[in-house]
Amino acid sequence: MYSSLKENIDYLKRETSSSADFTVREFTLGGSQNCAVLTTEGMCEKEVLATSVINPLLGCECGAKRGEELFRFLFDSVLSASEVIEVKSFDEVFSFIMSGFAVLAVDGSARMAAVGVQGYSFRGVTEPESELVQRGSREGFTEAMRVNMTLIRRRMKTPKLIFETFTVGSESKTQLAICYLGNKATPSSVEEIRRRIRACDIKTVLGSGYLVPYLEDSGKNEIFTGVGITERPDTLCGKITEGRIGIIVDGTPSVLVMPHLFVENFQSVDDYSNRPYFATLVRILKYISYFAAILFPAVYIAFVTFHPEYIPEVLLKNINDSIEHTPLPLTLEVLMIDFIYEIMREAGLRLPKVLGHAVSIVGALVIGDCAINAGLIGAPTLMAVAVAAICSYVIPDLYPQITIMRLSFIVAAGVLGIWGITMLSLVVLIYMCSKSTLGVNYISPITPFSKEFMRDVFVRMGWKKLSGYDMNVYALKGGSKYEK
Repeated sequence: MYSSLKENIDYLKRETSSSADFTVREFTLGGSQNCAVLTTEGMCEKEVLATSVINPLLGCECGAKRGEELFRFLFDSVLSASEVIEVKSFDEVFSFIMSGFAVLAVDGSARMAAVGVQGYSFRGVTEPESELVQRGSREGFTEAMRVNMTLIRRRMKTPKLIFETFTVGSESKTQLAICYLGNKATPSSVEEIRRRIRACDIKTVLGSGYLVPYLEDSGKNEIFTGVGITERPDTLCGKITEGRIGIIVDGTPSVLVMPHLFVENFQSVDDYSNRPYFATLVRILKYISYFAAILFPAVYIAFVTFHPEYIPEVLLKNINDSIEHTPLPLTLEVLMIDFIYEIMREAGLRLPKVLGHAVSIVGALVIGDCAINAGLIGAPTLMAVAVAAICSYVIPDLYPQITIMRLSFIVAAGVLGIWGITMLSLVVLIYMCSKSTLGVNYISPITPFSKEFMRDVFVRMGWKKLSGYDMNVYALKGGSKYEK
């Protein structure tokens, strides 16, 4: 930066193209010393700005101090805000101004002072719609990173809880924070996440999903991800208690969790609030629904087309009567219904709620009744796809993966029957077994098998047994390559 106040202000105005929300408040101290306060309109709390910056400056007695001496006097003795940071480059100036800070510039000094007076509007704390629970907290993360950090701190009142801030995006300058327990998370894994964040060369980060490919071990967009997402503070606190690392991205309520295991998609907060026997029943239903959502239409095609001898005679006759009156082959018919269902889902999801109900009613009439009566589709085929669609909503976190795999299994079953399903299942299983995040196997503790950690996979044991062992994921059998 320059020592001249005029040159500094001219440079900032030139770089921002004199943007309408970039404000400069110039004034004189001691009758001759020029100063300026730089802010972004709408990002600062005006009352705090006046009481912590403007009024103390206008009321101070600076005497004959000039340049660097005056800057140091104002920095140490006049500015009354709790957060005052020395700034030495224009990049830092832009970052602070656009984050809600007020920046003080003094003529004759090549340094500036950033004062924390943030006061921009944000959505209040509400219950997250994507992770509803019957028994538990009704608080969810918001778009403001500092508020999210506070929600975590309220639940984890320990000095071992650590937050570290970073800036990503060469143009968006998005702030993010990683949070972890210093006595639980493996230091080498924390350092690896730091390295991946620093190596992120993306220009704009508008959501947490932008960072997922950069955080994966492979660095690619894969069908399954080892980076989890949650909007619940209590869920995140439970994860970091187990040694996980949370990544809070400013501007989005979705917080990333690493490493994320496959079995965690079938767990919810309600599992640990209900009695163990009921939580176990619900969890088993989730696993059954997962496999039904993927395989039910494919198995239906394989049995009807290639292996009808496995179907009871009465049921086979009804299916045959239904199919022979439809114009399309069975595989194409199932694919058509599945595509229509996905179109209806997207329409209902993107439209306003009032119109969304209308789409549901029209879809039920068109697909459920008229199409069958017109002989375009068969009732058993529609039922097979409908059952799979309903089951896919039981595990919402895996809905994208379920949709892609269901279509793949339908095609495999239509070409090779049960053998196509078997071969594709082996490919998926090998892929899942080979995947890892931060050196932790994606389907741990199933493989490598750990009897101790199976207490919370298919069966949810009581709290007296769950609390009797350390659930740190890095201590899983086989360990982490970063730990080694």
